Amino acid sequence: MNSKASRTSISRRTMLSGAAAVGLSSGLSNAVRAQAPAEVKVGLIVPLSGIYTRPGQVMKMGAEMGIEHINAKGGIKSLGGAKLKLVVIDCGDTTEKAKNAAQRMVAQETDLVAATGAYLSSFTLAVTEVTERAQLPMLTLSYSDLITDRGFKFIFQTAATASRQSELGLPELMKLAESASGKRPKTAAMIMDNTATSVATAKALKEKLFAQEGLQLVVDEVWTPPLSDATPLIQKVRSARPDLLLFMPNAVSDAKLGLEKINEFGLGQGKLPTVSFSITIAEPDMLQSVTAEAVQGIMTIVANWGSKGHEDLIAELKQKYKEPWMTQNVISTYGDMWLMKDALEKAGKADRLAVADAFRTMDGGPSKYYPGGELKFDEKGRRVGAGVVIVQWQNGVPVTVYPSSLALAQPFWPKKA
Repeated sequence: MNSKASRTSISRRTMLSGAAAVGLSSGLSNAVRAQAPAEVKVGLIVPLSGIYTRPGQVMKMGAEMGIEHINAKGGIKSLGGAKLKLVVIDCGDTTEKAKNAAQRMVAQETDLVAATGAYLSSFTLAVTEVTERAQLPMLTLSYSDLITDRGFKFIFQTAATASRQSELGLPELMKLAESASGKRPKTAAMIMDNTATSVATAKALKEKLFAQEGLQLVVDEVWTPPLSDATPLIQKVRSARPDLLLFMPNAVSDAKLGLEKINEFGLGQGKLPTVSFSITIAEPDMLQSVTAEAVQGIMTIVANWGSKGHEDLIAELKQKYKEPWMTQNVISTYGDMWLMKDALEKAGKADRLAVADAFRTMDGGPSKYYPGGELKFDEKGRRVGAGVVIVQWQNGVPVTVYPSSLALAQPFWPKKA
């Protein structure tokens, strides 16, 4: 073979080899694209029937907004732009219904990579018994310390626990009372339901915080939801004449009954400073039963709220869903969707074990959609440095008044009659 023929042969081989390499590369690229799912399913298990329907509905709003925003910005980039798809499960209004709903969820939705929700701590405790066995990572806003005290590996609590919220919130309230009125409250009445969140909050208050803050408990009453008549409870409060009322309902219907009776007995409109430890007291539905004047000044310590920095989201919620303000159920569930996105980006595959590991090893810096702390979880599954928000009814709207970095208004202390 002459040198020209040899060069031609080598050139042909080189060209064919290059073409094969390009074809192989293209084939691998296509294979990668083919392996990336078109959509990734995430779950929302919340009460959509019974007395806790309303919180479940607004959690769904937050999840829908989050998924819409994530998908509009390109979906999960590490999965070729896969879109998130929301699967909604109604957990009902009892722990038994919640457990059954969780069992249906893990049996029927086998391709879920993560879930969030449950709302009431009692429901979350039941649901996570099921999701833990299924190794399905579960985010929750529920407060009860028990949720992350059981040694579970697939539960991640974005809110400060009930005891921690008490520790962070009550001292701030006492400081506010003293600075506004010139004296600290000395006596307190506590009326509460027997759900897991309320029980955990009361435990922290009784075991440590009342003594620490110099508060004497003069009324201690508990009811089982739904509350049929608040009269006996409020009669005891009026007779004791405390400096402070701690009112802890977790059903909107119970909160309405309590507030109506508080006003009927002449204790409302700031005459008896009233504080809660749940968002229920600040739900928009409150104004369907009582006037803005009746709730003026009432404060509640919560895990999250629409605050400074969320103005665009609050405006969108108002426009899209006609909601008057953004409760923690909306903003936290919205944030959960972004946490799931971050975990999926880190995992690089639509696999629940990989997503759970991504949550465990996440270190996402300061949180944007939750107060305080970081997008990072400790060995129990609790968000590191999670803070609290104090919300106060002012002129018919519950607004963030603490911490100052998130506040949309200045707090005031109602004057006791």
